[in-house]
Amino acid sequence: MEKRRLGNSELEVVPLAFGGNVFGWTIDEATSFRLLDEFVDAGFDLIDTADIYSTWVPGHKGGESETIIGNWMKERKNRSQVVIASKVGLDMGENRKGLSRDYIKSAVEDSLRRLQTDYIDLYQSHWDDENTPLEETLSTFAELIEEGKVRAIGASNYSGERFAESIEASERLGLPRYETMQPLYNLYDREDFEKNLEPICLDKNIGVLPYYSLASGFLTGKYRSESDFSKSVRGKDTQKYLNERGLRILSALDEVAAQHDATPAQVAVAWLSARPSVSAPIASATNLDQLNDLVAANSLKLEAAAIESLNQASAA
Repeated sequence: MEKRRLGNSELEVVPLAFGGNVFGWTIDEATSFRLLDEFVDAGFDLIDTADIYSTWVPGHKGGESETIIGNWMKERKNRSQVVIASKVGLDMGENRKGLSRDYIKSAVEDSLRRLQTDYIDLYQSHWDDENTPLEETLSTFAELIEEGKVRAIGASNYSGERFAESIEASERLGLPRYETMQPLYNLYDREDFEKNLEPICLDKNIGVLPYYSLASGFLTGKYRSESDFSKSVRGKDTQKYLNERGLRILSALDEVAAQHDATPAQVAVAWLSARPSVSAPIASATNLDQLNDLVAANSLKLEAAAIESLNQASAA
Protein backbone atom coordinates (compact mmCIF):
# COMPACT_ATOMS: atom_id res chain seq x y z
CA MET A 1 0.00 0.00 0.00
CA GLU A 2 1.03 3.60 -0.54
CA LYS A 3 2.97 5.09 2.34
CA ARG A 4 3.64 8.73 3.17
CA ARG A 5 6.56 10.08 5.12
CA LEU A 6 5.75 12.17 8.19
CA GLY A 7 7.60 15.43 7.63
CA ASN A 8 11.35 14.93 7.43
CA SER A 9 11.28 12.06 9.92
CA GLU A 10 12.04 8.42 9.21
CA LEU A 11 8.42 7.48 9.88
CA GLU A 12 6.41 6.27 6.91
CA VAL A 13 2.73 5.36 7.31
CA VAL A 14 -0.22 4.19 5.28
CA PRO A 15 -2.41 7.32 4.98
CA LEU A 16 -5.07 6.52 7.58
CA ALA A 17 -4.72 6.52 11.37
CA PHE A 18 -6.93 4.69 13.83
CA GLY A 19 -8.04 7.16 16.50
CA GLY A 20 -7.55 5.50 19.85
CA ASN A 21 -9.79 7.81 21.88
CA VAL A 22 -12.53 5.15 21.75
CA PHE A 23 -10.45 2.42 23.40
CA GLY A 24 -11.73 1.90 26.92
CA TRP A 25 -14.46 4.49 26.37
CA THR A 26 -17.09 3.49 23.82
CA ILE A 27 -15.55 0.06 23.19
CA ASP A 28 -14.07 -2.41 25.65
CA GLU A 29 -10.70 -4.14 25.41
CA ALA A 30 -11.96 -7.22 23.56
CA THR A 31 -13.67 -5.11 20.88
CA SER A 32 -10.61 -2.85 20.66
CA PHE A 33 -8.43 -5.91 20.01
CA ARG A 34 -10.73 -7.14 17.21
CA LEU A 35 -10.80 -3.77 15.48
CA LEU A 36 -7.04 -3.28 15.80
CA ASP A 37 -6.50 -6.76 14.36
CA GLU A 38 -8.72 -5.95 11.38
CA PHE A 39 -7.04 -2.58 10.90
CA VAL A 40 -3.55 -4.07 10.74
CA ASP A 41 -4.67 -7.07 8.68
CA ALA A 42 -6.02 -4.61 6.11
CA GLY A 43 -2.52 -3.17 5.72
CA PHE A 44 -2.66 -0.11 7.98
CA ASP A 45 -0.11 0.74 10.65
CA LEU A 46 -0.66 4.14 12.34
CA ILE A 47 -2.46 4.20 15.71
CA ASP A 48 -3.00 7.52 17.47
CA THR A 49 -3.65 7.84 21.19
CA ALA A 50 -2.91 10.14 24.17
CA ASP A 51 -2.23 9.81 27.86
CA ILE A 52 -5.42 11.71 28.70
CA TYR A 53 -7.69 9.15 26.97
CA SER A 54 -10.13 8.69 28.66
CA THR A 55 -10.18 10.84 31.79
CA TRP A 56 -13.68 12.12 30.98
CA VAL A 57 -15.25 8.74 31.73
CA PRO A 58 -16.43 8.41 35.35
CA GLY A 59 -13.97 6.30 37.30
CA HIS A 60 -11.16 6.64 34.74
CA LYS A 61 -7.80 8.20 35.55
CA GLY A 62 -6.35 8.49 32.03
CA GLY A 63 -4.11 6.09 30.20
CA GLU A 64 -6.89 3.59 29.49
CA SER A 65 -6.38 3.81 25.73
CA GLU A 66 -2.60 3.41 25.96
CA THR A 67 -3.06 0.44 28.29
CA ILE A 68 -5.33 -1.37 25.84
CA ILE A 69 -2.94 -0.71 22.95
CA GLY A 70 -0.04 -1.95 25.09
CA ASN A 71 -1.88 -5.13 26.03
CA TRP A 72 -2.77 -5.72 22.37
CA MET A 73 0.82 -5.26 21.15
CA LYS A 74 2.14 -7.55 23.87
CA GLU A 75 -0.36 -10.28 23.05
CA ARG A 76 0.10 -9.98 19.30
CA LYS A 77 3.90 -9.47 19.50
CA ASN A 78 3.64 -6.91 16.71
CA ARG A 79 5.31 -3.78 18.12
CA SER A 80 7.64 -3.41 15.12
CA GLN A 81 4.72 -3.61 12.67
CA VAL A 82 2.85 -0.55 13.94
CA VAL A 83 3.55 3.15 14.35
CA ILE A 84 2.37 4.42 17.72
CA ALA A 85 1.60 8.11 18.14
CA SER A 86 0.79 9.42 21.61
CA LYS A 87 0.46 12.84 23.23
CA VAL A 88 1.39 14.65 26.41
CA GLY A 89 0.40 17.89 28.09
CA LEU A 90 -3.30 17.93 28.91
CA ASP A 91 -4.52 17.82 32.49
CA MET A 92 -4.28 14.33 33.98
CA GLY A 93 -5.36 15.54 37.42
CA GLU A 94 -3.31 16.23 40.54
CA ASN A 95 -1.54 19.06 38.65
CA ARG A 96 -0.07 16.63 36.13
CA LYS A 97 -0.10 18.72 32.98
CA GLY A 98 1.92 21.02 30.73
CA LEU A 99 5.09 20.76 28.68
CA SER A 100 7.78 21.48 31.28
CA ARG A 101 10.92 19.37 31.29
CA ASP A 102 10.09 17.63 34.56
CA TYR A 103 6.55 16.80 33.58
CA ILE A 104 7.39 15.48 30.10
CA LYS A 105 10.15 13.31 31.60
CA SER A 106 7.67 11.83 34.06
CA ALA A 107 4.77 11.50 31.62
CA VAL A 108 6.73 9.69 28.94
CA GLU A 109 7.74 7.00 31.43
CA ASP A 110 4.09 6.52 32.35
CA SER A 111 3.12 6.22 28.67
CA LEU A 112 5.95 3.78 27.92
CA ARG A 113 4.89 1.63 30.86
CA ARG A 114 1.25 1.56 29.78
CA LEU A 115 2.17 0.88 26.16
CA GLN A 116 4.63 -1.83 27.30
CA THR A 117 7.25 -0.60 24.87
CA ASP A 118 10.71 0.95 24.94
CA TYR A 119 9.87 3.74 22.51
CA ILE A 120 7.07 5.89 21.13
CA ASP A 121 7.28 6.50 17.39
CA LEU A 122 5.62 9.93 17.41
CA TYR A 123 5.34 11.86 20.68
CA GLN A 124 3.16 14.94 20.38
CA SER A 125 2.53 18.06 22.44
CA HIS A 126 -1.22 17.73 22.90
CA TRP A 127 -1.81 21.45 23.44
CA ASP A 128 0.39 24.50 23.61
CA ASP A 129 1.76 25.37 27.05
CA GLU A 130 2.39 29.11 27.05
CA ASN A 131 3.77 28.93 30.59
CA THR A 132 6.76 26.89 29.44
CA PRO A 133 9.38 28.28 27.03
CA LEU A 134 9.35 26.53 23.67
CA GLU A 135 13.08 25.96 24.08
CA GLU A 136 12.56 23.98 27.29
CA THR A 137 9.95 21.73 25.70
CA LEU A 138 11.96 21.14 22.54
CA SER A 139 15.22 20.48 24.38
CA THR A 140 13.42 17.92 26.55
CA PHE A 141 12.11 16.16 23.48
CA ALA A 142 15.67 16.22 22.11
CA GLU A 143 16.82 14.32 25.21
CA LEU A 144 14.09 11.72 24.74
CA ILE A 145 15.10 11.23 21.11
CA GLU A 146 18.75 10.91 22.12
CA GLU A 147 17.78 8.32 24.73
CA GLY A 148 15.85 6.32 22.13
CA LYS A 149 12.53 6.71 23.93
CA VAL A 150 10.98 8.78 21.12
CA ARG A 151 11.63 8.60 17.37
CA ALA A 152 10.00 11.86 16.24
CA ILE A 153 7.91 14.65 17.73
CA GLY A 154 4.76 16.45 16.70
CA ALA A 155 2.37 19.16 17.87
CA SER A 156 -1.39 19.38 18.15
CA ASN A 157 -3.77 22.31 18.57
CA TYR A 158 -1.11 25.02 18.25
CA SER A 159 -2.00 28.40 16.79
CA GLY A 160 -0.29 29.24 13.53
CA GLU A 161 1.79 31.90 15.26
CA ARG A 162 3.04 29.63 18.04
CA PHE A 163 3.68 26.75 15.66
CA ALA A 164 5.81 29.01 13.46
CA GLU A 165 7.68 30.17 16.56
CA SER A 166 8.39 26.57 17.55
CA ILE A 167 9.80 25.75 14.10
CA GLU A 168 11.97 28.88 14.22
CA ALA A 169 13.23 27.94 17.69
CA SER A 170 14.19 24.46 16.51
CA GLU A 171 16.10 25.88 13.55
CA ARG A 172 17.82 28.56 15.62
CA LEU A 173 18.89 26.24 18.44
CA GLY A 174 19.61 23.13 16.40
CA LEU A 175 16.89 21.16 18.19
CA PRO A 176 14.53 18.53 16.77
CA ARG A 177 11.47 20.15 15.24
CA TYR A 178 7.85 19.14 15.25
CA GLU A 179 7.57 16.90 12.20
CA THR A 180 3.78 16.72 12.33
CA MET A 181 0.82 18.91 13.14
CA GLN A 182 -2.42 17.38 14.42
CA PRO A 183 -5.20 19.94 13.89
CA LEU A 184 -8.97 19.87 14.00
CA TYR A 185 -9.67 19.61 10.29
CA ASN A 186 -12.46 18.18 8.17
CA LEU A 187 -14.90 19.26 5.47
CA TYR A 188 -16.78 21.45 7.95
CA ASP A 189 -13.92 22.70 10.16
CA ARG A 190 -11.67 24.18 7.48
CA GLU A 191 -10.96 27.85 8.02
CA ASP A 192 -8.45 27.89 10.89
CA PHE A 193 -6.21 25.16 9.54
CA GLU A 194 -6.24 26.31 5.92
CA LYS A 195 -5.59 29.94 6.83
CA ASN A 196 -3.13 29.67 9.71
CA LEU A 197 -1.42 26.28 9.70
CA GLU A 198 -1.55 24.69 6.26
CA PRO A 199 0.79 27.26 4.63
CA ILE A 200 3.44 26.53 7.29
CA CYS A 201 3.08 22.78 6.88
CA LEU A 202 3.40 22.96 3.10
CA ASP A 203 6.34 25.37 3.23
CA LYS A 204 8.27 23.39 5.85
CA ASN A 205 7.27 19.89 4.71
CA ILE A 206 5.47 19.05 7.94
CA GLY A 207 3.11 16.10 8.04
CA VAL A 208 -0.53 16.72 8.89
CA LEU A 209 -2.68 14.27 10.88
CA PRO A 210 -6.18 15.78 11.07
CA TYR A 211 -8.37 14.68 13.95
CA TYR A 212 -12.18 14.61 13.95
CA SER A 213 -11.92 13.76 10.27
CA LEU A 214 -15.61 12.90 10.30
CA ALA A 215 -16.64 15.82 12.54
CA SER A 216 -17.62 13.54 15.45
CA GLY A 217 -19.60 11.39 13.02
CA PHE A 218 -21.60 14.19 11.41
CA LEU A 219 -19.96 13.67 8.01
CA THR A 220 -21.10 10.05 7.94
CA GLY A 221 -24.61 11.38 7.37
CA LYS A 222 -25.91 9.66 10.49
CA TYR A 223 -27.07 12.90 12.14
CA ARG A 224 -29.45 14.85 9.91
CA SER A 225 -31.86 16.10 12.57
CA GLU A 226 -31.92 16.52 16.32
CA SER A 227 -33.84 13.27 16.65
CA ASP A 228 -30.73 11.48 15.39
CA PHE A 229 -28.56 12.59 18.33
CA SER A 230 -29.64 9.57 20.36
CA LYS A 231 -27.94 7.22 17.92
CA SER A 232 -24.67 7.35 19.88
CA VAL A 233 -23.07 8.82 23.00
CA ARG A 234 -21.37 11.40 20.76
CA GLY A 235 -24.56 12.41 18.98
CA LYS A 236 -25.03 15.74 20.73
CA ASP A 237 -21.47 16.72 19.78
CA THR A 238 -22.71 17.17 16.23
CA GLN A 239 -25.39 19.74 17.07
CA LYS A 240 -23.09 22.62 16.10
CA TYR A 241 -22.86 21.20 12.57
CA LEU A 242 -26.59 20.88 12.06
CA ASN A 243 -27.22 24.11 10.16
CA GLU A 244 -27.64 25.30 6.58
CA ARG A 245 -23.96 24.89 5.73
CA GLY A 246 -23.73 21.50 7.38
CA LEU A 247 -26.74 20.20 5.49
CA ARG A 248 -25.28 21.60 2.25
CA ILE A 249 -22.10 19.62 2.92
CA LEU A 250 -24.09 16.44 3.56
CA SER A 251 -25.96 16.95 0.30
CA ALA A 252 -22.68 17.26 -1.61
CA LEU A 253 -21.31 14.19 0.15
CA ASP A 254 -24.43 12.24 -0.80
CA GLU A 255 -24.06 13.28 -4.44
CA VAL A 256 -20.36 12.40 -4.72
CA ALA A 257 -20.90 9.15 -2.81
CA ALA A 258 -23.63 8.11 -5.26
CA GLN A 259 -21.36 8.84 -8.20
CA HIS A 260 -18.61 6.63 -6.75
CA ASP A 261 -20.72 3.84 -5.23
CA ALA A 262 -19.32 4.90 -1.87
CA THR A 263 -20.57 6.22 1.47
CA PRO A 264 -20.45 9.83 2.72
CA ALA A 265 -17.85 8.80 5.32
CA GLN A 266 -15.60 7.33 2.64
CA VAL A 267 -15.88 10.50 0.56
CA ALA A 268 -15.16 12.78 3.54
CA VAL A 269 -11.99 10.87 4.40
CA ALA A 270 -10.94 10.65 0.74
CA TRP A 271 -11.33 14.44 0.43
CA LEU A 272 -8.93 14.90 3.33
CA SER A 273 -6.42 12.41 1.92
CA ALA A 274 -6.43 14.32 -1.37
CA ARG A 275 -5.29 17.56 0.29
CA PRO A 276 -1.61 18.14 -0.61
CA SER A 277 -0.79 18.89 3.03
CA VAL A 278 -2.44 15.86 4.63
CA SER A 279 -0.39 12.80 5.55
CA ALA A 280 -3.00 10.64 7.26
CA PRO A 281 -6.50 11.50 8.46
CA ILE A 282 -7.35 10.19 11.94
CA ALA A 283 -10.71 8.48 12.37
CA SER A 284 -12.20 6.13 14.93
CA ALA A 285 -14.42 3.08 14.58
CA THR A 286 -16.45 1.25 17.19
CA ASN A 287 -17.60 -1.67 15.04
CA LEU A 288 -16.49 -3.60 11.98
CA ASP A 289 -18.87 -1.83 9.59
CA GLN A 290 -17.41 1.55 10.52
CA LEU A 291 -13.89 0.21 10.15
CA ASN A 292 -14.64 -1.26 6.73
CA ASP A 293 -15.91 2.18 5.71
CA LEU A 294 -12.57 3.73 6.69
CA VAL A 295 -10.56 1.01 4.98
CA ALA A 296 -12.52 1.52 1.76
CA ALA A 297 -11.92 5.27 1.94
CA ASN A 298 -8.19 4.70 1.53
CA SER A 299 -8.69 3.31 -1.99
CA LEU A 300 -11.23 5.93 -3.07
CA LYS A 301 -9.59 8.47 -5.37
CA LEU A 302 -11.68 11.55 -6.04
CA GLU A 303 -11.39 13.35 -9.36
CA ALA A 304 -10.93 17.11 -9.53
CA ALA A 305 -14.62 17.78 -10.25
CA ALA A 306 -15.75 15.89 -7.13
CA ILE A 307 -13.20 17.68 -4.97
CA GLU A 308 -14.28 21.06 -6.32
CA SER A 309 -17.92 20.25 -5.64
CA LEU A 310 -17.08 19.43 -2.03
CA ASN A 311 -14.90 22.52 -1.72
CA GLN A 312 -17.72 24.77 -2.88
CA ALA A 313 -20.33 23.16 -0.67
CA SER A 314 -18.12 23.47 2.40
CA ALA A 315 -16.85 26.99 1.78
CA ALA A 316 -17.34 29.21 4.81
